[in-house]
Amino acid sequence: MKRRKAREYALQFLYRIDFMENASDNPVSDTRIKTDTSPAVNAFWHETGETDPGIKSFAEDIIKGTIKHLASLDKLIQEVAEHWKLSRIASVDRNILRAAVYELLHRKDIPSAVTINEAIEIAKKYSTAESASFINGILDKIAKERCA
Repeated sequence: MKRRKAREYALQFLYRIDFMENASDNPVSDTRIKTDTSPAVNAFWHETGETDPGIKSFAEDIIKGTIKHLASLDKLIQEVAEHWKLSRIASVDRNILRAAVYELLHRKDIPSAVTINEAIEIAKKYSTAESASFINGILDKIAKERCA
């Protein structure tokens, strides 16, 4: 349950910065913060009130890894999501995909099935049943092609 909560926090952070795409304080577009997300993440933890070091550590790995590899993650998602532009995918779904693809490609200690299942459950909670199916299809294809 702690890792699910950490994934949900990562989604909340990534969703927030996705909305600030054109803002000057956007960690994704600010090169300085791309390499050091600490100030933005610290402010986020202060707002949430989360104190569990295990939850914070796992969430921060997902946040920082997703931001670090954002361009390659987006490119891969775009390639697999046939007939869908990344910009047309709902922000919640786009960020669930980004975080999950980061896990699939860069966290070899987590089985692909676990990552996919967690992404589906988070999609069901924060998005729609249709989104959960869409996310499942994208992640399953990436897992089969890239993680086999």
